Amino acid sequence: VQLVESGGGSVQPGGSLTLSCKASGDSYSANCRAWFRQAPGKEREGVAVVAIGEWKYVPDSLKDRFTVSQDNGKNITYLQMNKLNSEDTAMYYCAAIKGPITGGRCLVAFREGDFGYWGQGTQVTVS
Repeated sequence: VQLVESGGGSVQPGGSLTLSCKASGDSYSANCRAWFRQAPGKEREGVAVVAIGEWKYVPDSLKDRFTVSQDNGKNITYLQMNKLNSEDTAMYYCAAIKGPITGGRCLVAFREGDFGYWGQGTQVTVS
């Protein structure tokens, strides 16, 4: 499974960005996809997860501003980010688990950051 993120960049506070994660390779069984971020000096943080065909989840602290979606035809996972602020500055990573796995296992993996496949990351800077 190969994951390639795109869409990062620099944006002013209050602005929006949409990140894309294109999956390829033996990825169609990878039914658990997620976005994480990591800022310098901080721990990695899960920001969104999709159990494809079942549910989507964004933590309460972000759900008013972040939306995750999945285009199965294009095999792309999107992260729409609105009302960005300086605390959103981080490297954003796409992750996947080669499954299929259950929705419950997907949520556990998200909370533990336990994904087997990771993209190279895309930088988001809000200033």
